[in-house]
Amino acid sequence: MTAERVLAGLDPDQRKAVTAPAGPVCILAGAGTGKTRAITHRIAYRALTGEISSRHVLAVTFTARAAAEMRARLGALGAGGVQARTFHAAALRQVRYFAARLLEGRAMPELLESKARLVGLAAARVNVRADRTGARDLASEIEWAKSSLVEPGEYPVAAAKALREPPFDPAKVAEVFTAYEELKRRQGVIDFEDMLRAAVWGIEEHADVAEQIRAQYRHFVVDEYQDVNPLQQRLLEAWLGGRDDLTVVGDASQTIYSFTGATSAYLIDFPRQRREAVVVRLVRDYRSTPQVVGLANAVIKQARGSEAKLRLELVGQRPPGAEPELKIFPDESGEAAAVAKRCRELLAAGTPASEIAVLFRTNAQSETYEKALTEASVPYVVRGAERFFERPEVRQAMIAMRSAVRSTAEGTPLVEAVVDALSATGWARGQPPPGGAAREQWEALAALVALAEDYARTPGVGLSHFVVELGNRADQQHAPTVEGVTLASLHSAKGLEWDAVFLVGLSDGTLPTTYAKTAEQIEEERRLLYVGVTRARQWLWLSYGQLRSGGGRARRPCRFLPQLEGRGGTERAGASTLSRKPDRRRSQVSSCRICGATLLAGADRKLGRCPTCPSDIDEDLYERLREWRVRMASELDVPAYVVFTDATLVALAERKPAGPAELLAIAGIGPRKLGQYGSAVFALVAGKTPDDLAEKNFEN
Repeated sequence: MTAERVLAGLDPDQRKAVTAPAGPVCILAGAGTGKTRAITHRIAYRALTGEISSRHVLAVTFTARAAAEMRARLGALGAGGVQARTFHAAALRQVRYFAARLLEGRAMPELLESKARLVGLAAARVNVRADRTGARDLASEIEWAKSSLVEPGEYPVAAAKALREPPFDPAKVAEVFTAYEELKRRQGVIDFEDMLRAAVWGIEEHADVAEQIRAQYRHFVVDEYQDVNPLQQRLLEAWLGGRDDLTVVGDASQTIYSFTGATSAYLIDFPRQRREAVVVRLVRDYRSTPQVVGLANAVIKQARGSEAKLRLELVGQRPPGAEPELKIFPDESGEAAAVAKRCRELLAAGTPASEIAVLFRTNAQSETYEKALTEASVPYVVRGAERFFERPEVRQAMIAMRSAVRSTAEGTPLVEAVVDALSATGWARGQPPPGGAAREQWEALAALVALAEDYARTPGVGLSHFVVELGNRADQQHAPTVEGVTLASLHSAKGLEWDAVFLVGLSDGTLPTTYAKTAEQIEEERRLLYVGVTRARQWLWLSYGQLRSGGGRARRPCRFLPQLEGRGGTERAGASTLSRKPDRRRSQVSSCRICGATLLAGADRKLGRCPTCPSDIDEDLYERLREWRVRMASELDVPAYVVFTDATLVALAERKPAGPAELLAIAGIGPRKLGQYGSAVFALVAGKTPDDLAEKNFEN
């Protein structure tokens, strides 16, 4: 790989980011604009030109998956040796390396995987009655405080300033916080925030450690910089030690983790804090169709607050596609049934299940869709916080395969060996078992078999090689794709993308959630919808049910949704915009005459049906209408569309209006056109031909 080849294929903005000189660089990268491509090519370009050495680069991101992808891309670009890790993984590696020096020979404390159990014990010690859910909420508050550099005694004031809503009285939370810290010290354990603090302390208080780390790492890259919290920023500043070879990439419009302590303030202030910074904006969207991009721009266009200062207007680069579908259903169960039906249609049309996602605001919304998809015989997988290789059934399967290595005859085909090994765990090929959890476990092991089928393409590999491969993937958290429609919360969908995306439950009170009280919280909910919209590559559905499954008052649609209005043709395709003028007729509810869903898109209202519902067009009537329109336009000396548009002709041929009321019900036809063309339309619907009408006019 050469430096020239690294630059090949980059767009002008990406090239500017890649070739920016050493020093502070801020890349503002919208969704789908190729941010990972830009930063990996920047590292590779600098390494291949001799400007830097790969081994002196530390690239940090927020998920093991993203770090693994970055390492793979850098390796392919000829820049192997770069340390690409999460903040926690980088800190853990450094603390372990210097543990003997920092801890004066004592063993490194054990790292807590979860705070909840110890927090529960701490709560009991200070007479706070907390069940499992309460303990998790307390753990979240402690995690926020530690990430925000807030000490136990400072918590009540800091929580009030941050408008936190703690699960217990703030003073009691502070007591639990204090007791938790004491319990950790007694038991000789640390949590993830302690590990980051230990890394900071090791650098700030030990000159020899700082010198060695800074000699090793001289060039820094931070991905998803809008999600950095104060503790992580403190660690970054410690690594830098006053140097400025720092590249950050982020999108303020995707700031959706403020509740954890993350803040976009560091991204927003980057140019002001570093006056020499080069700022590059990536706005060419290579992920989504112009229609999806247009809706995303419309959603975020109305944003307010500090994050809106860095708002990017994306420009779609893909060919035009379908307009986003906006639907309203009588209730949640009807919405879920319609989503499941459409998923089944997409699968039948050839869309892979792994390229379809149903996204919702809260995990509590999942059950309705699990039930609907099960009833529709649509496979699905629920995406949660648990990593693939940490799931109990996957760990058990890997143990079973390691055990089977010793007993598997040499030469046994890999897939056969894997299936035999998994049979010891109770797994068998065929239909997955009923029930969401059981199905998810079966699908996880089926994914291992699919991975074995792919790995078996390499000549000469057997079960022992596959076990080693799985171990490597587990280290990198490189999980195989489970073949099923993805069910996920909007938060957990961040960083992912699918061909077809359903954004469901989009009603006020759910999105934005009723818990969002301040202007800042409301704006974060808007950004959450923006993140959801930008997950879709080709096809996007937005919907909500007017009533909850259990009944109650009718709900209003999400306030962030602009009115979708199809433009027609390909000119400025995808320019889904906010309706700028009030339209009295738009207040009238228009429902699909086939499935009953509420129609809001202009083209759908005109046809009187959803675009996915079957057309019942009368072809003969359509041809008569078309011929009559040509004659009428010629007679009036106007373009044909002035008489009726193509879409209106289709609507007339489908709906066959027999009287004034039915004709006026078609969007785009008012009293003037009723008086001008009504009698001709009714005659054509009744079976008359344009010649018949011409003859009648001649007689008159």
